[in-house]
Amino acid sequence: MKHILAIHTGGTISMSQDESGEVVQNEQNPIANQQDNLLNQGIDITNEEIFNLPSPHMTPDRMLEIANRIKKARKQGYDGVVVTHGTDTLEETAYFLDLTLANDFPVVVTGAMRSSNEIGSDGLYNLLNAAATAASPQAKNKGVLVAMNDEIHTARYVTKTHTTNVATFRTPTFGPIGIISKHEPTFYQELIQSEVVNIDSLVDHVYLIKAFAGMDGTLFDALDNDQTNGLVIEGLGAGNLPPETLDSVKRLVDRNIPVILVSRCLSGVAQDIYAYEGGGIQLEEMGLEFCHGLNGQKARIKLIIALSAHKSGEELARFMSNAIS
Repeated sequence: MKHILAIHTGGTISMSQDESGEVVQNEQNPIANQQDNLLNQGIDITNEEIFNLPSPHMTPDRMLEIANRIKKARKQGYDGVVVTHGTDTLEETAYFLDLTLANDFPVVVTGAMRSSNEIGSDGLYNLLNAAATAASPQAKNKGVLVAMNDEIHTARYVTKTHTTNVATFRTPTFGPIGIISKHEPTFYQELIQSEVVNIDSLVDHVYLIKAFAGMDGTLFDALDNDQTNGLVIEGLGAGNLPPETLDSVKRLVDRNIPVILVSRCLSGVAQDIYAYEGGGIQLEEMGLEFCHGLNGQKARIKLIIALSAHKSGEELARFMSNAIS
């Protein structure tokens, strides 16, 4: 018998429609304590509601609380952990856990796009699939996983791509790492490298700004202060910025604020390709660090963890630029 801990954190998977059709929180998670479909597969679930928050209410401090509970679960002898979570920030929590937990202990994050009493509700189904994935010996050494809609994705690369579709979670460029059929997971890819960072507290005031046509330095000037600890910029294309932003960005770099550049594109990586004013080559020469292969929200999570682990200088640059950690 495999013993799996299900940590419930809130989100649509724990909500229901009220009489007016609005989706609201429940005092108790309606899908907890429903494991009959797993007992005949040799899986026993222990349910624990650590908190009950809508996804936009999630914070890095809460993510650290989940990570610490998972570490405790491992010491308690569980074979794996499932985390149920709202989908809006699910990928950020999953990646936070991926960076802070040893990958030889299965952790699977899941959620729902439809509340528990809607027609076609996917919450219980995803929970059962996630538990089966966490119980699989093949789930070890693959990092934190996200199991949704019969697919298994790595926390590192998965992202939410649609506001309401049950097939919202996708891995651009690489695709899912495995699939689930009749609650049986099958893996087709491996995670090739991982670096775990141990932290016990979190740095705050790390920001994310998205570049746009005609952008000037106004938003960057607002961050030019002693409280700002780091910044991620979603640059244009392969990693470029409008020329009107450059003086303001340079002032942040001169203040020794780490400035990380990713692409705002759904696929591909930020690179130092273009030599025109505001192009990636100039930005790199200015002191911006390129983060390869992550979207903006995940690069921000990675930067928070790096700064919380007191990484700086070349160590910080290596950690942030490495596309496979």
